[in-house]
Amino acid sequence: MLKRQMKDVPAEQQEQIFSMIEKNPDFFMKIATEAQEKIKGGMSQQDAMMMVMKSHQDELKQVMGK
Repeated sequence: MLKRQMKDVPAEQQEQIFSMIEKNPDFFMKIATEAQEKIKGGMSQQDAMMMVMKSHQDELKQVMGK
């Protein structure tokens, strides 16, 4: 499913993203769950993801190695 949504993303970036997800599945599952809760509460998917990503900004930087 994720691959379909990322069809316009260059292959190199796709591999980098999939690698991060494979190394940290629990973290990304937590992000997905939080976003779904916000979407169910009436927020748009884009707004929900932005809010969740912002709230986990420091953790994301660590996962990305930055």
